[in-house]
Amino acid sequence: MGFLFVLAVGLVAGTLSGIVGTGSSIMLMPVLAYEYGPKEAVPIMAVAAVMANLSRILAWWREVDWRACAAYSVTGIPAAALGARTLLILPSQAVDITIGLFLMAMVPVRHWLTRHEIKANLWHLALGGAVIGFLTGIVVSTGPLSVPLFLFYGLSKGAFLATEAASSLGLYVSKSITFQRFGALTPDILLKGLIAGGSLMAGAFVAKRFVLHMKPDVFRLVMDGIMLAAGLTMLWNATHS
Repeated sequence: MGFLFVLAVGLVAGTLSGIVGTGSSIMLMPVLAYEYGPKEAVPIMAVAAVMANLSRILAWWREVDWRACAAYSVTGIPAAALGARTLLILPSQAVDITIGLFLMAMVPVRHWLTRHEIKANLWHLALGGAVIGFLTGIVVSTGPLSVPLFLFYGLSKGAFLATEAASSLGLYVSKSITFQRFGALTPDILLKGLIAGGSLMAGAFVAKRFVLHMKPDVFRLVMDGIMLAAGLTMLWNATHS
């Protein structure tokens, strides 16, 4: 029953993240931690996140902005490896609190930037990739951090989902390789990650039909909601860890 529950939550989480670009780790991680323990849950989620991002790329392949992806990934990939290496020696509670507050603050900031027509450029993506990549190596999920960055760059709907996923894919591959190198990604954990990731992949393709019919204004409102929810979740996790 526990295994089926992981798959069910993974399908729902994959559908949600396929619509708004993030949320799968936030939903699935507590279930994995309960089922397999927190020590195994982090590398399992890293493998599952690779598959989740890959599925969004496949679903929206034609809309990937490869220039934005390259700018973000060139700094994000090595930063993610460095973050994963320091995971065991750096307490994540303070990081979770900071990210949670940041996410909640980004909702009014995003609206302010939109009103003043301020957008991010490729240099901003490179700088954001370095910071977010390092944090991705440390905490379970920083997907909500990359969401406002790519929205500020001007991407929306399929182009946003595909480009954010393509950019994040390299970060999670780097994180998984680092875990494997230091003995945290055993064959058993890899198998569990592949199974959990399979349910996330299925959800991404279920989500595509919803995104295609979603108006841009509704999409942005959904993004505000998920950033607020993600921020509150990280604050709750930090206070209860």
